[in-house]
Amino acid sequence: MNSVKGGLVILNEMLETLTPSEKKLAEYIIAHPKESIRLTASTLGEKSQTSGAAVIRLCKSLGFNGFQELKIRVAGDLQGDPVIGYRDIEPNEEYKEIIAKMTSNTIQTIQETIDIMNEDSLKAAVEALIQAKSIVFIGFGASYISAIDAEQKFLRVNKDVQSFSDVHIAATAIANKGPEDVIVGISFSGQTKGVAKLLELAKQKGSTTISMTKYGQSIVSDHADIQLHTSAAKEATFRSGATSSRIAQLHLIDILFMCLVSQEYDEMIEYIDATREAVAFLKE
Repeated sequence: MNSVKGGLVILNEMLETLTPSEKKLAEYIIAHPKESIRLTASTLGEKSQTSGAAVIRLCKSLGFNGFQELKIRVAGDLQGDPVIGYRDIEPNEEYKEIIAKMTSNTIQTIQETIDIMNEDSLKAAVEALIQAKSIVFIGFGASYISAIDAEQKFLRVNKDVQSFSDVHIAATAIANKGPEDVIVGISFSGQTKGVAKLLELAKQKGSTTISMTKYGQSIVSDHADIQLHTSAAKEATFRSGATSSRIAQLHLIDILFMCLVSQEYDEMIEYIDATREAVAFLKE
C-alpha cells in the first residue's frame, strides 16, 4: 500500500446502497474522476446537480473522514493501470481465453481488496489474534472454505483454534467463550443471519468479534468490534464456488496470518518448524 487508493472501487461497490442524491454524485465522480478531484465540494455539487452538503454526506456514507480523503483515494486510483473489469466466460470458449479471464479477475479482486484495506483495522485484528486465548472462525457455504483454511493456518502456530459451518455447534462453542477469546465471522455479503447472530452471541459473552465482509455496513459487521473488508468482486454468471469472493477472503486470511507471524517471528517460526517436522515424520 505505497499510495492510498480504492476511491473508485468503493464508490462502485457502495453505489446501490446510497441515497438518490449520493448515488447521482457518486456516478458523476465515477464518470469524471480526473475532473472531480480538482473541484471543491460545492463546485462538485453544482457540476453533479446535487449540492456541497451531498458531497459531505456521501463521504460519510463511504466511511471516509472527509472529501479530501475521497479525492486522495480517487487520485491514487488514477495513478495505476487502467482497470479492464471483471469478465465472464462464454459458451464453448477457448481454454486460453478462460485462463486469461479467470487470471485477470483474480488479480483484480486481490488488488481491489488491498486498495480498500484499512491498515489500522488490520493491526487491531492481528493484535487481537495474538492475544487470544482461543479463536473461532465461522463461515457458511463457500465462506466455510475460508474459515477452515484459517483454522489450518493458525493451528500451525500453536493457536487454540476451531472453525464451524454449523450454527448450532458454533453457538455451543461460543457459549463458553469470554473476554480472552476472539470470534471471526466470515460472510462475503455481510447479510448471513447465522453469522450475525453468532457474533451477537459472542459480544454478549464479552469476546472480541471480527467480521470479514465486502465493503460497507452490514448485519454481520454491525456486530463486529473490528471490521475487515474484501473487494465486492463482481462474480461471473456461473460463479463456480463463489470464485472471486473466495479468493479475496483467502488472500485476506493469508495477510492476517503473515502479519501475526511477523510480529511474533522467533516463536512462530519454531511452531511452524515443529509442524513441518511432524508431517515429515509421518512420511518416513
